[in-house]
Amino acid sequence: MNLLLGGVRSGKSDLAVRLARRWHGSVTFVATARAFDDDMAHRIARHQADRPSEWTLLERPELSASDIEACPVDHLIVVDCITLLVSNLMLVDRDEWDIADHITELATVLAPRAAVVVSNEVGMGVHPPTDLGRRYRDILGRANTILAANAAHTHLVMAGKTFPLTDPPMPW
Repeated sequence: MNLLLGGVRSGKSDLAVRLARRWHGSVTFVATARAFDDDMAHRIARHQADRPSEWTLLERPELSASDIEACPVDHLIVVDCITLLVSNLMLVDRDEWDIADHITELATVLAPRAAVVVSNEVGMGVHPPTDLGRRYRDILGRANTILAANAAHTHLVMAGKTFPLTDPPMPW
């Protein structure tokens, strides 16, 4: 699994699609978005237009490990995105520990697969002024940490460019 983290409009989704276009086999694209308003419907339509029509599309707002297990093993899986998955799980009233377990199960089945997973890094900005905003930031941060611990490669995406994220060298 490869994890792409970055801010809003940093180029994560575009990069995930570009990487998937290079795959020499079939691709399953997993979309977690829901069109709650016109802006989101427009964003979803733009993302759909950018993807090849021959890719298998799974629309899974509450994506689970069993959804990934059902994908053919020779497919590259693109998950876009964990940011909305966490939001969707919070909307159905799942608590932070249940969400962490959900993400751990998902990361475990994605880890050995050819996969590109997209998520926002929301912990580098302004401290959220509301309890809900702070809970979301913390839960998504935990989800990203779980995914990164299971990923073969993790990259920070900024302005369409990537920076590899690595573990710190041990002093011994």
